[in-house]
Amino acid sequence: MSSTFTKSTARNIFYGGSVFFFLLFLALTFDTMSALPKRDNSANLTESAIRGKKIWETRNCIGCHTLLGEGAYFAPELGNVYKRRGPDFIRAWMAAQPTGAPGRRQMPQFNLNEKEMNDLVEFLKYSSEINTNNWPPNIEG
Repeated sequence: MSSTFTKSTARNIFYGGSVFFFLLFLALTFDTMSALPKRDNSANLTESAIRGKKIWETRNCIGCHTLLGEGAYFAPELGNVYKRRGPDFIRAWMAAQPTGAPGRRQMPQFNLNEKEMNDLVEFLKYSSEINTNNWPPNIEG
């Protein structure tokens, strides 16, 4: 190693690099915080969607499914299921569970009434309208 690389040089590189990456972190944080409000879809948040989120949480749907990449990977991603399948399919699928197909994972029957089912579908609709920058990359979740 060169004799010109001293403790002082190493200290300056460390502090200079630390300041540089701290400033880079602040710039990226500012950019993210300014971009997110434009993409969050909060203008379309309805009371029905809020009740649907409560159903999503109390039935622990995220324990098996992912929603916009968050959750378990046991069952399909549901961030775009409303666009892929539509509200009638979602209602029919939920009503038909468990299917009893041998060798397949089975979703439990949650016995949702019509209002709860509509609220859950409204929540999935709201979720599908969030600008996710094309996430998930696979349209089937």
